[in-house]
Amino acid sequence: MFGEYSLGDLSSIFVMQGFAGLILFSVYVLMALGLAIIFGQMGVINMAHGEFMILGAYVTYLCSTFFQNHLPALFPIYFFLAMILAFMASGALGMLVEWALIRHLYKRPLDTLLATWGLSLMLQQAYRSIFGAREVGVELPSWLIGSVQVTDSIEIPINGLFVMAVTVLITVGVAVLIFRSRFGQQVRAVMANRPMAGAVGIDSEKVDRYTFGLGCGIAGVAGSAFTMIGSTGPTSGQLYIVDTFLIVVFGGAASLLGTIASAFSISQTQSTLEFFLSGSMAKVLTLLAVVGILMLRPQGLFTLKVRR
Repeated sequence: MFGEYSLGDLSSIFVMQGFAGLILFSVYVLMALGLAIIFGQMGVINMAHGEFMILGAYVTYLCSTFFQNHLPALFPIYFFLAMILAFMASGALGMLVEWALIRHLYKRPLDTLLATWGLSLMLQQAYRSIFGAREVGVELPSWLIGSVQVTDSIEIPINGLFVMAVTVLITVGVAVLIFRSRFGQQVRAVMANRPMAGAVGIDSEKVDRYTFGLGCGIAGVAGSAFTMIGSTGPTSGQLYIVDTFLIVVFGGAASLLGTIASAFSISQTQSTLEFFLSGSMAKVLTLLAVVGILMLRPQGLFTLKVRR
């Protein structure tokens, strides 16, 4: 297999595969961060998480169409506004869902699984009715098209660099919010001991609503970034939901650091295996490896230590 390639060609191929893994890692992190907040911090199994992502993708598509047809002079900067609107739309819908549905099902994980699975089917049908069954693509600004020439044989897509930059900013922002802000203290207090948090004056219902909205909003930003690497359809979110849950569980359900480490290891393993094997076989082997590790370490890569 490698006889027809020189050593320089092989190194270039591995670098390109590694960068492709970093782009996949960025999308996984954006998806898994929101789910880690909802599942890890609140214990809610949100099977509609992919549909919140696709809502962000459709908001980006609408922004692209609107600016292209009505405000062409501002088209080069529309993507920044689209990400903000995607966060707001997915976050607002998440808060509505938490108020109308999720808050009645806390401490009943199997019921939340069934309820959010039904919600995902409803959202898929709503997207199909509004946008049609066919997949749609987003027109990118000219500055996001093309690649950066690193060497004679290595080119890095600009949109991939942009996705990674967005991922870094969102990850740092979430870490600061959870570990360095008053809201983050309240979230961690409610997660650690809900009755005691209520006893010291923390409005746990309000914290739950904002936390669920935050997780869904981050999924919306992931959907906005997703439009740069794939087309958007009513069921596109289902392609990522299994991988996202796998990342959260493998990293440790309540650990943001574990989520990042898990997303990196899974994306790089899958990307590297795809060079040697087919995409489906690479995914199967990655899944088997993760399942094997979880059998030896059920709590995941990282766990929170709490005083009892």
